[in-house]
Amino acid sequence: MAQLTSSALSPRYRVLLAGVFSQLLCIGIARFAYTPLLPVMQQQAWLSDAQGGWLAALNYAGYMLGALTAASISSLRLKDSLYRLTLLLAVLSTAGMALADSFWLWAAMRLVAGFSSSGAMLLASGLILHWLIQNRHRGELGIHFAGVGLGMLLAALAVELMMRFALDWQAQWWGFALLGVVLLVPAWRWLPRPEKPRAGGGGGQREAQPPSRTFMRLMLAAYFCAGYGYVVSATFIVAIIEREPLLAGAGNWTFALVGLAAAPTVMLWDLVARRLGYLGALIAAMALQVVGILLPAMTSSLAGVLLSAVLYGGTFLGCVSLVLTMAGRLYPQSPARMMGRMTLAYGVAQIVAPALTGMLAEASGHYAVGLWLAGGFVALGAGLLIWLRLVDRTAQRLDEEARVVVV
Repeated sequence: MAQLTSSALSPRYRVLLAGVFSQLLCIGIARFAYTPLLPVMQQQAWLSDAQGGWLAALNYAGYMLGALTAASISSLRLKDSLYRLTLLLAVLSTAGMALADSFWLWAAMRLVAGFSSSGAMLLASGLILHWLIQNRHRGELGIHFAGVGLGMLLAALAVELMMRFALDWQAQWWGFALLGVVLLVPAWRWLPRPEKPRAGGGGGQREAQPPSRTFMRLMLAAYFCAGYGYVVSATFIVAIIEREPLLAGAGNWTFALVGLAAAPTVMLWDLVARRLGYLGALIAAMALQVVGILLPAMTSSLAGVLLSAVLYGGTFLGCVSLVLTMAGRLYPQSPARMMGRMTLAYGVAQIVAPALTGMLAEASGHYAVGLWLAGGFVALGAGLLIWLRLVDRTAQRLDEEARVVVV
């Protein structure tokens, strides 16, 4: 059946869909299944708020380890082998969560799951981009990154379905592991092994235009702030909603709405950047994200929570894609030179924020303080970008280029 389906698709779409399936597995299941399952584990396995935060922090520590490992490898074939290893680790770490009621086992599995998520976000995107360029296709990854939002949607709907069958937390993790095995097949088979570069395959690219020190310093600080805001909602949004008596039962559906809003966001923010410039679009995305993060702290109405989900889901992936695009504009032949440092800043925030938010929630009995802190960080990041746009020539040049790339 898989062979019949793949033969009906063009090679380009098979490769792009391999990326989507890798996102569904490594991000949707290995990473985001934890978010809708967190309140279930807190109720049935007595996982505390602080422990829940530490498990999320360890997941991002694993991602950082994966990002650093990927950045240290130059061989495409070795990157391809590591990508395939991360697919296996995503399945194994998901199954491992169901093996025992043990915080330390969960900690190890979340670390491994975080490492596996770097396969879809970093390794797969690089391998797919290389294949597209070598085969003279447009180097666009919008379909690939749409898999992040679809993965969130998949995780939320799967938990909601399994809860209808009254499955406990362990059975749900086993269910995700079985689903992961199914997703692994196209993610593995539809992405070809890298070939040697073809003559002229990467021609026509412009020279690198390194940014100023001011640009890098302010961008690193702003991206840290964006990472802090992103991870708090990504980790705790279902638990936050399920604690509201009037909203009990709406957590998974809200998380599904986040994923549904995130899926088309890369293409949307590319269009916004053509009007406002890369920095202008990034500032707009972060400003809307502040509202999305803070709404659950300001209101317990269903309408407010749903609006929060749309605003948050529609902006967080846009921030990542816009920064990736800027890295590609500044370093056309080696965007990893900039993205390595940006990923480090974003990743450090993702390690610090869940642990701190979990401890604040345990101390106060609610997540409001953590949400206000996260919203404050994102607002600070937007302010830094406004300053950067005013004072730095690199930022101004990038905005000008965004408006003339495609009219």
